[in-house]
Amino acid sequence: MYLKKAFWCEGLKSESQSQSSSEATAVGELVSELNKQRLYREITLALRTGLRDACAEFSFLRVRGLRCILKFLQSVAESDSTINLFCHSQSLPELQVVPVLFRNSLKQSEDGRVANLDHIFSVEPMKITSPSTDAEVALALRVLEGCCLLHSDSTVLAHQHKAIQVLMEILSTRGVLEQGACLGALISLMLDSSANQIEFEACNGIEEVAELIRDKQVEENLRMKCGEFLLLLIGHVNGRDKAPMATIHEDIRRLLGEKSASLIWAASQFGSTLDPEQRLIALQIQARRVLESLDLY
Repeated sequence: MYLKKAFWCEGLKSESQSQSSSEATAVGELVSELNKQRLYREITLALRTGLRDACAEFSFLRVRGLRCILKFLQSVAESDSTINLFCHSQSLPELQVVPVLFRNSLKQSEDGRVANLDHIFSVEPMKITSPSTDAEVALALRVLEGCCLLHSDSTVLAHQHKAIQVLMEILSTRGVLEQGACLGALISLMLDSSANQIEFEACNGIEEVAELIRDKQVEENLRMKCGEFLLLLIGHVNGRDKAPMATIHEDIRRLLGEKSASLIWAASQFGSTLDPEQRLIALQIQARRVLESLDLY
């Protein structure tokens, strides 16, 4: 669902131009407040619609809900006002996105063993939920990434659901599609979140990423994403004073070698003054150089 401009907004503004300044100010404030209320209604409607499907028993319905939420987040990110309204919506438990992701699409698989036989002897049918597909997990990870980037408190909600442990399990057991999305989600989880950074270190996250980037049999696109992950981890997540991951530089040097570690550290300092598109291109170029340094030595 995309957020659209109210059709009546321009009409009121044009009428206010012919009125006195005090009247025009009152009309402008009215238009602004009505527009804000309309946007909030659209945000809550989009969230309720997407979350309803994201909780469904069947994977294809959950995928539909996740796609709806992802498009909605992309629309929200276009302005500060809609971001603020989205952040406000996440203070309401019934509209929170992150818990739904971990209770459904990112729910860790359990044994197929039956705990009891009550469902056999009762008249009510046993509820069966279809397992998450690769596409569903990848979509859920992208939604998680978007939520954490737009709403910093979503990282706290994710930590309550042991997000780092869940994502490290995905990184080590799932396919290339999910692994690539997982790396982006991990970065968003650890931004300004010491708790998630500490959890990542406890799960030996650097070792997992280093193992992927060293393996030449892994698809090159995934290895590139691992390089980008390490650059962002050093330059943005761990680039603050007294960071929780104090030994990260030593870990990378031990796992990837002195030359590659030095290149990652130097490349991670690339220009923060670049616009987002140029910054992305620069990140990809530096990740390519990291891969080349690993393949040479």
